[in-house]
Amino acid sequence: MNKNTLIVVLLLAVAGLGGWMYLQQDKGGQMDAAAGKQFIAIGTGGPTGVYFATGNAICRLVAKEAAEGRKKGRKHGIRCSAPSTGGSTYNIGQIAAGELDFGVAQSDWQYHAVNCSSKKVTCFKKLRAVFSVHPEPFHIITGKDAGISGWGDLKGKRINIGNPGSGQRGTMEVLMAAHGTKTSDFAQATELTSTEQSKALCDGKIDAYGYTVGVPNAGVAVATDGCGAKIINLASDVEKGLVKKNPYYAFATIPQGTYKTTDADVTTFGVMATFVTSADTPAATVYELVRAVMENIEDFRKLHPAFKHLDPKKMIKNGLSAPLHDGAAKYYKEKGWIK
Repeated sequence: MNKNTLIVVLLLAVAGLGGWMYLQQDKGGQMDAAAGKQFIAIGTGGPTGVYFATGNAICRLVAKEAAEGRKKGRKHGIRCSAPSTGGSTYNIGQIAAGELDFGVAQSDWQYHAVNCSSKKVTCFKKLRAVFSVHPEPFHIITGKDAGISGWGDLKGKRINIGNPGSGQRGTMEVLMAAHGTKTSDFAQATELTSTEQSKALCDGKIDAYGYTVGVPNAGVAVATDGCGAKIINLASDVEKGLVKKNPYYAFATIPQGTYKTTDADVTTFGVMATFVTSADTPAATVYELVRAVMENIEDFRKLHPAFKHLDPKKMIKNGLSAPLHDGAAKYYKEKGWIK
């Protein structure tokens, strides 16, 4: 961490994932010579989202591997924290600034960051891919009585477009541009965070919100299961054009029965959640983190429903547009997954 003072990060237990308190200092995860420990920070997302669960699951696996490694006479000394952050574009920007060591980010923002192709995310040619995690469909979630069944019905309504710097805000703006929609077309465009939007919908303060997130998601369930909100289809020619034009997008299905109001499959488009770092992060650090995840993949799959179908051979290629970090590539080559 690129900080002159020590920062104490206290992580709260969420969805069964325990938190840890660690001291963090200096870029790349400074080694505490006296203790033989290395501290790294992982950028995640809102505390009810899958990114937060992802970062804390990875920290949990790193801790597990350290404990088991000690029994086998093998030590990696890595300790990590995964605090809640603003999401994809925030995480990439903070990695570029040296304030975070790793981060979870949507595949589209990974692409734009390394290719410097969008002003909405930090241009960072040193961004490196580590692996991808779960698919993330883009949701438009509407109030029970909002009268919204398609994109065109959003005009004149109160819509939450997401907080600045979040992946959901970025994707919402891409979709708005593709549809030729401006914020002035809405009765109100709010900038609530992912932790605020479902309650606002149920309280009648907004009519709909956009959200890119893995399924199922506890925050979405607050709205669907709690106050009858529904998820609409996004499969028009506009979305087909976006998918055809952009390699980081793909159509996705939110299966019937995912939530109480999902009485039929919902067709939409989406991205992949990916795990990224900087080329400046030590190869040994990345290697040990990757080993901790991949050699405990069965445990990883059990830590959140979105992780249930994780496949290492897909995780090392799907949604990755930045070059693989050398430390990750070393592990994958040893396993025979890449040449």
